[in-house]
Amino acid sequence: MGGNQDDRDLRQSIVDACREMTASGINQGTSGNIGVRVDGGILLTPSGLPYDQMTPEDIVFMDWGGGWKAREGNVPSTEWRFHLDILKAKPEAQAVVHAHPTYCTILAIMHKTIPAIHYMIAAAGGNDIPCAPYAQYGTAELSRLALEALTGRRACLLAHHGLIATGVSLRKAMWLAIEVETLAKQYHGCLQIGTPPLLPDEEIDSILKRWGQYGLRERKPLAADPTGAA
Repeated sequence: MGGNQDDRDLRQSIVDACREMTASGINQGTSGNIGVRVDGGILLTPSGLPYDQMTPEDIVFMDWGGGWKAREGNVPSTEWRFHLDILKAKPEAQAVVHAHPTYCTILAIMHKTIPAIHYMIAAAGGNDIPCAPYAQYGTAELSRLALEALTGRRACLLAHHGLIATGVSLRKAMWLAIEVETLAKQYHGCLQIGTPPLLPDEEIDSILKRWGQYGLRERKPLAADPTGAA
C-alpha cells in the first residue's frame, strides 16, 4: 500500500504496540485492537491477523463514514465501530487501545467499576473507571454504551469483555491501558481481604488539578540540524 514515510512509521508504531500488548500481558492472541487518528479517518488493526505476522502494510485505513481500504485478504477489526465513534466524539483523543487484560476482564465480568483505591485512578480522568453494560462485540449498541462510560473519562471497562483506553497519543493510550490493568489487579487483591477504603472525591479533584505533567512524558524528537551535521 502507498503512503509517505510518516504514514508508514505510524503504521509500524501500531504493529509495535500490538506486540507490546502481548509482551506486557494485557492481551492474548488476536483479541485486542488499536485505532489511531489520521487525516481523513483512522488507521486500524485488521481482524484476526496474528501480531507476529502483522506488517505496516496490513494496517487498515477507514474514513469517517466507515469506508475502508486494506491489503487484499484483510478486513478491519470487528470492533471498528467503537474506535471510529470514540475518535469522532473525543477530538482530544488520538488513539484507542482495546484489550482483554485478565484483571480488568475479571472485574468487567462482575460488572464492577474500579473506584478510587489509589491516586493513580486520576490517570483515567476522574474518581473511578466505569464499567459499561454488556452488549455484543462489534455492535452499535456496544459503541454507544462505551461512549457513555467514557464521558469525562479516558478509560472504561466493558462488561463481560475487556478494557478501552484512550490517549492524546498511541504511547499514552498504551501507558494508560497498562495502568488500568494495574489498578484492576490492586482492586481485585483488596477485595480478597475485604471492602477497601476509598480516597474521597475532594482528594481526587485536588489530584486532577495537579495532574499536569504527571504520568507518562513523551520525549520530543530532536530538531534536524540545518547544517546536516550528525
